[in-house]
Amino acid sequence: MQVISQLNNLRISPRKVRLVARVIKGLDAIAAKYQLDYIIKRSSKPISRLLDSALANAHNNFGLARENLFIKDIVVNEGPKLKRFRPKGFGMTSPLEKKTSKIKIILDEKIPGLKAKPMSKKEVPAEAMEPAIEVKSEQMVKTQADKKPEIRKEIGKKGGTLGRIGGLGKKFFRRKAI
Repeated sequence: MQVISQLNNLRISPRKVRLVARVIKGLDAIAAKYQLDYIIKRSSKPISRLLDSALANAHNNFGLARENLFIKDIVVNEGPKLKRFRPKGFGMTSPLEKKTSKIKIILDEKIPGLKAKPMSKKEVPAEAMEPAIEVKSEQMVKTQADKKPEIRKEIGKKGGTLGRIGGLGKKFFRRKAI
C-alpha cells in the first residue's frame, strides 16, 4: 500500500530541494530520517518533517509498521513564484522571481501486508501512565542552600581609565558638542 504526503509552497527553490531529495530516494524510511538529520542544507528540515508526517499517516491511518516502509519516490515540483522588482541604475528596475517548491513523498511497503502491532492498554507499562513525582530529601535541600554564592562586602576604588585622571575625564566626556 502506498502512502502519499505533500508539502506545498515551501519558500526554497526547487533546484536546491532536489539536491536533498535525490540523496534519500529509495532509502528505508527510518534510515532516510537519520540521513536528513546530518545533511547541512536548509531544505533538509522541511523534508524531514514531511517524512515524519508520512510515517505518522501510514501508522495511524493504515496501521502499517514504520520499519517496513521505504521511500518509493520523492517528487519536487515548482510552486507559484513571487514576483518582485529590484531598483537598478538610471531609474530602471529588474524583475526578481522568488521561487517556491511543492514536495511529494510516496512511501511503500517492503513486505506487502505487514501490519504494525496494536498496543492494548494491558501492554502499556504502569510507569508510563503515572507521572513521575520527585521527592527532595532534607540533605538535598541543605546542599542547595549551602551552594549560594558569596556576597562581597568590600568597598574600594573603581579602577577605570577615567578615574585615574581625577574627575577631569568625567567632566570632559559629559560636555555637549557645539
